[in-house]
Amino acid sequence: MGQRRRKGRPISGLIVIDKPTGRSSNHVLQQIKRLFNAQKAGHTGNLDPLATGVLPICLGEATKLSSYLLAGDKRYQVTAQLGVATDSADADGNIIATSRVPTLDEEKVSAVLQQYLGQQTQIPPMYSALKVNGQPLYKLARQGIDVKRKERAITIDAINLIKLTDRSLTLDVACSKGTYIRTLIEDIAQSLDTLAHVTMLRRTYAAGYTLHQAHTIAEITAIAEQGESALDQSLQAVETILPNWHKLVLSAEQSQQIQYGQTIQYQETQQVGMVSLYNEQGKMLGIGDVSELSVVSPKRLFVFPN
Repeated sequence: MGQRRRKGRPISGLIVIDKPTGRSSNHVLQQIKRLFNAQKAGHTGNLDPLATGVLPICLGEATKLSSYLLAGDKRYQVTAQLGVATDSADADGNIIATSRVPTLDEEKVSAVLQQYLGQQTQIPPMYSALKVNGQPLYKLARQGIDVKRKERAITIDAINLIKLTDRSLTLDVACSKGTYIRTLIEDIAQSLDTLAHVTMLRRTYAAGYTLHQAHTIAEITAIAEQGESALDQSLQAVETILPNWHKLVLSAEQSQQIQYGQTIQYQETQQVGMVSLYNEQGKMLGIGDVSELSVVSPKRLFVFPN
């Protein structure tokens, strides 16, 4: 029995979407996949339905690099209402507690924010897509079930106060992957002797991509009306996805060996670790791992249609 053929086009590349509020990341992903009529698609880091901003979406062979983009740093602008806590820690949730808001000034808030710089641990919220025994935490939370979550190591690289009012504050936060801004806001509020929840969250940077590179759904829909060729021109090539990775150019023989899944000796580099692999014609073959003995092992290889 023959292998079932995938529906859609074998198109590969990356497009950065400015996710609108009120939609899940997966909803936006499926919408883009349909517009491009792509065989495969995947995003590189979930955004809450409330959140907006940078959502890189990989199509085709670019999905093989999704996990490496997911590991990239993020930056957010967030506004929190003070004095009110919700079960989801954002405005989509139900109010569960209120508290007085002490008199705050920029100096006091900024001093507290500095305590959150650097490496630390964070317990993920129940309202999250993380799974326990195959079950998403948010589904358990909706059933009123609270389960123990493991602490995760995160890093806050920068955190700055943008605006402060009697009942709200707005921050700019640069952080590592896996950081829950909703949890960070709750922790900061506790340090300020009050409660808080997120009312606005906008991702301004993710794994090297910014809002300046992002398209709205409406823009992509308009481009789609011009035809597939116009759509394809809006994609960033697979070769652009890991611009800061060390690049190895392989000979024809080495390229063939790598594509057969074999390891190769590559004495021309001092690099150790993950690298991008190219042939002599400048085509990206995939990514590999270089050992301390200069042995290159293929990790993810691209298969483009002829």
